[in-house]
Amino acid sequence: MGSEMKELTSGLISGSIGVAGGVRDVYGEDSATEDQFITPWTFSVASGYNLLRNPRHNKGLSFTEKERDAHYLCGLLPPTVISQELQEKRFLHNLRQYEVPLQRYVAMMDLQERNERLFYKLLIDNVEELLPVVYTPTVGEACQKYGSIFRRPQGLFISLKEKGKIQEVLKNWPERNIQVIVVTDGERILGLGDLGCQGMGIPVGKLSLYTALGGVRPSACLPITLDVGTNNEKLLNDEFYIGLKQKRATGQEYSEFLHEFMTAVKQNYGERILIQFEDFANHNAFELLEKYRTTHLVFNDDIQGTASVVLAGLISSLKLLGGTLADHTFLFLGAGEAGTGIAELIALEMSKRTSVPIEEMRKKIWLVDSKGLVVSSRMGSLQPFKKPWAHEHEPVNTLLEAVQSIKPTVLIGTSGVGRTFTQEVIEAMASINEKPLILALSNPTSQSECTAEEAYAWTKGHAIFASGSPFDPVEYKGKVIVPGQANNAYIFPGLGLGLIMCGAIRVHDDMLLAASEALAAQVTDEHYAKGLIYPPFKNIRKISAHIAANVAAKAYELGLASRLPQPQDLLKLAESSMYSPVYRIYR
Repeated sequence: MGSEMKELTSGLISGSIGVAGGVRDVYGEDSATEDQFITPWTFSVASGYNLLRNPRHNKGLSFTEKERDAHYLCGLLPPTVISQELQEKRFLHNLRQYEVPLQRYVAMMDLQERNERLFYKLLIDNVEELLPVVYTPTVGEACQKYGSIFRRPQGLFISLKEKGKIQEVLKNWPERNIQVIVVTDGERILGLGDLGCQGMGIPVGKLSLYTALGGVRPSACLPITLDVGTNNEKLLNDEFYIGLKQKRATGQEYSEFLHEFMTAVKQNYGERILIQFEDFANHNAFELLEKYRTTHLVFNDDIQGTASVVLAGLISSLKLLGGTLADHTFLFLGAGEAGTGIAELIALEMSKRTSVPIEEMRKKIWLVDSKGLVVSSRMGSLQPFKKPWAHEHEPVNTLLEAVQSIKPTVLIGTSGVGRTFTQEVIEAMASINEKPLILALSNPTSQSECTAEEAYAWTKGHAIFASGSPFDPVEYKGKVIVPGQANNAYIFPGLGLGLIMCGAIRVHDDMLLAASEALAAQVTDEHYAKGLIYPPFKNIRKISAHIAANVAAKAYELGLASRLPQPQDLLKLAESSMYSPVYRIYR
């Protein structure tokens, strides 16, 4: 016991970091095989009632009789001992009794707070069924009602009240070896707008997926909401709202607060802490990414993650469409952070493949915003991030007119406005293309530009379709077509694991291209036959391992990896680094 305490103490003091889930295994949990005994450490050995209240170590009725004797649990549990598999079966049965998605979400969050390993085993084993429960679309409703369903903090809430002492607030979080932070200011939650402090559901959900899909250890993950106020009048007048009841900070006050946060995170957790920006409004998202991408390991999932997953779908769809990316013309509805981020990554991929300057490749990509087609005659009034996409063309006011004029082969929706791909628009795409590629990416489902059924019906079953939120398979004239889901969850967990395991110090665009190519390579002929341009989520951990290996390889190639020497088999390293939710045996 003394030697274990010495190892624990030295590990905490040195802050050493390894590859198992991204953090050095100071507790011996992940270096031990599943049949070896481990000690359930907290700050001391957890036992008795405290052990049952510790979500990391609690096993409920799966504690063996020997463990119950050793850890003072006798009498605190019913006498029966059941397996983790039976616990999983029972919980899933109970979960399916709920008809309201939000009730399922609350039940899953309750499980995560009392039995961490069972939560992740359930999510990993039933990912296709439960992903829509713990993340989009249900997480959108959860954020809207977060004040009413709030139970206990699952991350850090840092408000303007803490300005000047953010580093002290970070130290209040009980875990020290943090590797991934997902942070939001709640101003643009999915397609739902400003939800202020209640946007915490997004970082919590994203980091659950980092663990379940990417294998990053839960203790290495930290969800953070930066509460700078809200401009949502409904929330400001809601007695149950849990955030600051004041208008949003802007300008210098906002910039200083964010800079203090970014500086404190780096001072507290080091150079290799991955910070994922999530659901910031356009005007802040681009500025923050541009400001900190050269000094921090930062990544914006709305701009870069969405772009990477969409590019993967485009690459894989070429087998159905024919030609190369450069042979196609792209039209976007939506010119915000998601739309311009996707457009830029497509242009970069085409430029690399053809050796043609990226400025020329951008001319194959057109954007429509709320004022119509983005064209050069509007240059004086355009926001900076839209200007590279303002091409020479007469003004066009509507999406339908843009489709008829530009004649795109690919139509991509990132508008955040539901049902904007009307029947006339889809039929126009079908009249131009034998197999129109239609990507309705806005979340949640209610904000999708069109449904899968509409896309197939209005193109007489010829469309290749994918969406941001899931749709059920569609039967069209006796044939069952499975819609794809261009979900960021394909990319960011594997990308994060790859960055962690190689000790990357910066995120380069070429790493995003590497992630896209790895994802596209996982689509098989069997998937194409069903109409899919993305692989099924049931294989997500395998997919994430391939993405992690590709991203790490690119980091080493670019000289941005700090864990040296480079391992010979990065795929094997990725697979072996993944967190396992199987119960451990306690001494």
